[in-house]
Amino acid sequence: MLGLGALELARIQFAFTISFHIIFPAISIGMASYLAVLEGLWLKTRKDVYYDLYRFWLQIFAVTFGMGVVSGVVMSYQFGTNWSELSARAGSIMGPLLTYEVLTAFFLEAGFLGIMLFGLNKVGKGLHFFATLMVAIGTLISTFWILSSNSWMHTPQGYSIVDGVFYPESWFDIVFNPSFPYRLAHMAIAAFLSTAFIVGATGAWHLLKGKRDPATRVMFSMALWMALLVAPVQAVVGDFHGLNTLKHQPAKIAAIEGHWETERGIPLLLFGIPDMQAETTRYALGIPRLGSLILAHDIDGEIKGLKAWPKEDRPNSLIVFWSFRVMVGLGLLMILCGVISLYLRARGRLYEARPFHWLALAMGPAGLLALLAGWVTTEVGRQPWVIYGLLRTSDAVSNHSVGQMSLTLSAFVVVYLAVFGVGITYLLRMMRKGPQRAGSIDPRQSGGPDGGPGHTRTPARPISAADDDVDDGPGVAAEDRGMHPSNDKERGDDH
Repeated sequence: MLGLGALELARIQFAFTISFHIIFPAISIGMASYLAVLEGLWLKTRKDVYYDLYRFWLQIFAVTFGMGVVSGVVMSYQFGTNWSELSARAGSIMGPLLTYEVLTAFFLEAGFLGIMLFGLNKVGKGLHFFATLMVAIGTLISTFWILSSNSWMHTPQGYSIVDGVFYPESWFDIVFNPSFPYRLAHMAIAAFLSTAFIVGATGAWHLLKGKRDPATRVMFSMALWMALLVAPVQAVVGDFHGLNTLKHQPAKIAAIEGHWETERGIPLLLFGIPDMQAETTRYALGIPRLGSLILAHDIDGEIKGLKAWPKEDRPNSLIVFWSFRVMVGLGLLMILCGVISLYLRARGRLYEARPFHWLALAMGPAGLLALLAGWVTTEVGRQPWVIYGLLRTSDAVSNHSVGQMSLTLSAFVVVYLAVFGVGITYLLRMMRKGPQRAGSIDPRQSGGPDGGPGHTRTPARPISAADDDVDDGPGVAAEDRGMHPSNDKERGDDH
């Protein structure tokens, strides 16, 4: 296929499937915590707006959680089918870490997910809130174990090697390997930001359509508070992560910077096209000495160039150079959105500034795109190693032919685009519909208390949540435009 070998096709297949997979757990991680906050605010304030938002986003969480589980099963199988040598050599370390994730996080989520999704009006409020908290904690525990396993592959320690097989010596050192704390924090914050901008874009869409109801305003406001407060924190965490990477994976940093010669006071390249064959970065445009200042916190700090490593040990600089800049550029835009929102909030224009609403809508996928760009930077920057410095990717792949890999890759592309394309379309459709007010529909006129979406006794039926009759145009009902005669102040119209 396209002149690629079995190794390249196996890498592309894994990258394709994991790129689809990672967006759903990222949303689930952030959404579970957001739901816990919404339910906690509802229990504390008794304002219906938090209840309405909880019911709405619970439906979306259910769909994303399901797609995350389905896509995650495929990832597990690929370790045995496409990367059997990795499983054979490092299975005694990676296997238990992934098992711990199932025994702790997955079982915790599975135990309380049913109560969270279907028990809102069937169990006590305290018990339901506890279930929501347990699911949220479960998603974070899952993140802990997955990132521990992946980080160990980047900065391995606590092991011994006998006849080419890795054996655990210290589980504490394995779990808390040098890059793990930074990568865990970076990933968790990325999930929160991804969710915040999805929520903010949903609010922006409804504001642009003329809806000014309390739920729309509150979710828009909460999302932008998250952007304002957390996006700068992500930048700081990213800086610490960069320092850690410079210490343990300096070749990755050199590739990210498109830097070839070992020297002091290197520039920060804003633009360039790294050429791996010519060993240079063409059309380089940079700021003198700023690269050393950011990377080493020393304006004259020495940074190794890619020429310090043999050609066969160098990551592909062209890919990581631009994936890193996409991630950073989107991160800066997130910070900018937060700052602009603060300015508009101070002027009382947050819900009226249509140009900003368009910006917030366009930034909806920014968190997920930045997350994907970050993972590309991390994983491509690790090459040619699957376990950094110890096991090459070429030695970890299964013995498959080009024809076999081409067939399975083609099948994955077709199936994933069909299945997850439909799922993502459905999610967007639900977001387009927006939250429904719990008291705005009379159950007696719609077949009783269990009659369908929007009813207080059916808080989580995601498959029936997106009606065919969706009209967000000029004919939106008066109550959906925030003109319902109920007291908005009691509903918590601002946050």
